[in-house]
Amino acid sequence: MSSAANESTASRPPRVNLRRPEVMELVAAEVAHHYRSATVEKLRARGGCLTIGNTTVHLAKEFGFCYGVERAIDLAYAARRVFPQQRIFLIGEIIHNPEVNRQLREMNIASLPWQELGASYDELTAEDVVIVPAFGAPIAFMDKLEQLNCQVIDTTCGDVMKVWRRIRSYAKDGVTSIIHGKENHEETRATASRALGDRGDGQYLVILTLEDADYVCAYLHRGGDRLAFLQRFVHAHSPGFDPDLHLRRVGVANQTTMLKSETEEIQRRLRAAMIMRDGDDSGLQVFDTICGATQDRQDALFEMLRQPPDMLLVVGGYNSSNTSHLVEIAERRLPTFFIRDASCIKSLEEIVHFDLHRNEEVTSGYARLLLGDEPVSVGITAGASCPNNLIEATILRVFELRGIDLAAIACA
Repeated sequence: MSSAANESTASRPPRVNLRRPEVMELVAAEVAHHYRSATVEKLRARGGCLTIGNTTVHLAKEFGFCYGVERAIDLAYAARRVFPQQRIFLIGEIIHNPEVNRQLREMNIASLPWQELGASYDELTAEDVVIVPAFGAPIAFMDKLEQLNCQVIDTTCGDVMKVWRRIRSYAKDGVTSIIHGKENHEETRATASRALGDRGDGQYLVILTLEDADYVCAYLHRGGDRLAFLQRFVHAHSPGFDPDLHLRRVGVANQTTMLKSETEEIQRRLRAAMIMRDGDDSGLQVFDTICGATQDRQDALFEMLRQPPDMLLVVGGYNSSNTSHLVEIAERRLPTFFIRDASCIKSLEEIVHFDLHRNEEVTSGYARLLLGDEPVSVGITAGASCPNNLIEATILRVFELRGIDLAAIACA
């Protein structure tokens, strides 16, 4: 080992075990205080259904925090316990939920920009602690933190890292990664950086919609206007990407929070295009990289929709991808409202919710479904980044607006 390498290793901060029993006992109590819900636990224990008078609330069988989210939150809370006097920073948001990120700000954990490296990173020192969120971070960010010798707390979800291993193998084998995801999502940005491979010469293309997939498939087996292709995906491909060269062999991966059915359809269309071009599908590799928790929540919603309630409330951060997909699934079947928290249900005449199609928060009068004395059933679900205390507040708000004494819920 060179003297320079020895010097770098010597100056690197030692790894710190955050998950010591005495630390995690305190963390567990603090996290439970912030996010636990006795009401939600009661409903889950009784099959997710509660009827009081003429009002029924149905909880999806799977909802709320997944293991990866719980782990990321635990590590962030533990970091503050273990490093009580040091500056602690977080790349972007730990998860996509405003309540959780608010709690971290109150613990004096400051947010760093996640879109690009800039002056904020140059000001970091070896005394600082930097938390990598559950989505992961691009390689350039990780390299920068290593150069600065910061103490890094990496909370990247294991399901995300499984995707990274797959696309690194694609790059090693000269296979272009087709990433089904949102090009500007933190996870997709981090994943794309790994698709470049160890040598930095790997290739990737990010596609979001089935229309994107059809465009790629048409080019794949018929060719087309190269410049038009590059313009369509101008911010969604690797440096030096050439559709005439880099669509010969492709491998599909995805942002872990996408709709599984849509990823599978993209795979099917790419396979059909390969067969049309080559006579077989040997130029295509596929790998199921949808996160298990995401799929469980989607499956639980499909099960609820077999006997749909009168309306559905989906609770979570508006920038949460997995939560947005729950809304997409449900709104085809019944009145569905994507709310940040219970405060969005203003009254029986007014509900504030996020409209995915307009990409903005809107106010609707559909809460009038809760009016009157007729029996009403309300479904509630939440994405993997939504804490139980926000779900509880939503349940209580529904019963409150139906004129039911909240004490009755405790006795139910």
